[in-house]
Amino acid sequence: MTDSGQRLLLLDTASLYFRAFFGVPDSMRAPDGTPVNAVRGLMDFISRLVGEYDPTHLACCWDDDWRPQWRVDLIPSYKAHRVVRAIPGPRPDVEEVPDPLETQIPIIQSVLAAYGIPVVGHAEMEADDVIGTLATGAGMPVDIVTGDRDLFQLVDDDAAVRVLYVARGVSKHERVDNAWVRTKYGVDAKQYADLATLRGDASDGLPGVAGVGDKTAATLLNRFGTVGAIVEAALDPDSDMGPGPRGKIKAAEDYLAVAPQVVAVRRDLDLGSPDLTRPRTPVDHAAVVALDEQWDLGSSAVRLVEALSGSD
Repeated sequence: MTDSGQRLLLLDTASLYFRAFFGVPDSMRAPDGTPVNAVRGLMDFISRLVGEYDPTHLACCWDDDWRPQWRVDLIPSYKAHRVVRAIPGPRPDVEEVPDPLETQIPIIQSVLAAYGIPVVGHAEMEADDVIGTLATGAGMPVDIVTGDRDLFQLVDDDAAVRVLYVARGVSKHERVDNAWVRTKYGVDAKQYADLATLRGDASDGLPGVAGVGDKTAATLLNRFGTVGAIVEAALDPDSDMGPGPRGKIKAAEDYLAVAPQVVAVRRDLDLGSPDLTRPRTPVDHAAVVALDEQWDLGSSAVRLVEALSGSD
């Protein structure tokens, strides 16, 4: 890839505002008592990341559907433990979100709109799928900011796509490239989705293959390459797969027939042609002022203006 001086910063927005909500004291409140810790925390995260990486392009990727029905149809347990079941009767699944955070999400949306930070979502899709689509074929280096390991599958050294992994905090984030993934998991980044499929992920309601963890999954992938090839070898009596792994894979054949589609991040969504150019000044200065006055955004508002403009 030629260096055009451009860089795209893709934010897994929910991952960041959840982290802000739980990491910033809830004593941070607006004059009317409304908590704004997630709002201000997210603003500060964006300021820090924009200041450090100086992207020319920027997007807050949004969960228009945090638990798409098409994924649930394939694996009914997908994120089922996160669903609020308090209200009986047929209705869309609602993610369990603390009330003080739920109150702040519309404020976050208003702040992003006032500053002109692009927000991109897609009906019936998760932010991961939006990120995957925007990162694929971006034509410039891409940094993906997330605390979600699933997005390691998008890491591509040749295309200059990496993950800024914030599991230990935004200020202590790790820069994930293919070497990082291989050192950590024993497979290449392009195999990470298959590793996650085999291993499973309790946080996403993915059962995985019983008795197969990271090490066994990595061993199988290094021998056979993909989940499809592993299943093929397990079903082939003449293959050299051992009886232990063979029995485990065969027992999970039905799961392995559908799980890769659930785990794989979509890269082919029709997102139109959103302008992801980083705003250098707020698109609605009056709205920024009004939001600051209403919610007491204080230094967070100033820092975000300065970071976007490139001021020191």
